[in-house]
Amino acid sequence: MGKMIYLMGKSSTGKDTVYKELLSCEQLELKRIVPYTTRPIRIGEEEGKEYHFTDDVGYEQLVAQGRVIEARVYHTYHGLWRYFTVDDGNIDLDRYNYLIIGTLESYLKTSEYFGKDKVLPVLLELDDGIRLLRALDRERKQDNPRYQEMCRRYLADAEDFSEEKIQKAGIAGRFSNDNLAKCIAEIKEYIQNNL
Repeated sequence: MGKMIYLMGKSSTGKDTVYKELLSCEQLELKRIVPYTTRPIRIGEEEGKEYHFTDDVGYEQLVAQGRVIEARVYHTYHGLWRYFTVDDGNIDLDRYNYLIIGTLESYLKTSEYFGKDKVLPVLLELDDGIRLLRALDRERKQDNPRYQEMCRRYLADAEDFSEEKIQKAGIAGRFSNDNLAKCIAEIKEYIQNNL
């Protein structure tokens, strides 16, 4: 029986870096679940790698087919952006373990869909000041920096990942990413102990 490792955390906590490290760990044998989004592709991203990029029409078609597991919509400075997980035939929890990045809200909806015993939450945490510096550095590298959206996300994280919501969701696997190597080692051990 497989499990879905659900990696989450506020923006710029290092989720993408930790994700890549965990996915490349041969001992864990984790498969990818690629989420979907309607937001514009960023520099360095590839279709089908970080996300499947679609538009509102594509999203509505998947909803009509009953294939959307969970969905979130953000009212950004640049319009509505959707992020969602699709039951697209690539998830087989009877045979494999998977790794996905999401939010606390999407974790709860995914747990409801598959069953809480099938979804293992892993929450990354990092000092807010360090996160802000990382976010600014990443945004500066974009062709068209979206500083307003960066600020909106940063502020929204305080509510989305409030201590009350984390406690209510019963998240036990919490890891500080102030030392990447130590953080990854702790997460690997946690996953191995809970598979």
